[in-house]
Amino acid sequence: MARLKVTQTKSAIGGKQNQRDTLRTLGLKRIGDVVVKEDRPEIRGMVTTVNHLVAVEEVE
Repeated sequence: MARLKVTQTKSAIGGKQNQRDTLRTLGLKRIGDVVVKEDRPEIRGMVTTVNHLVAVEEVE
């Protein structure tokens, strides 16, 4: 199964509470943090919620 590499590129300061919660749920705490997650619909939805704060790459 494919995996997604999610990197936080912008700060969540001033963002909505659900966006801050989504970043925390993904495991991102500060700019530059990187997590690798399975490519599942739940993860895709979370990434869509914060797509303006993160960069996403597919990795094998």
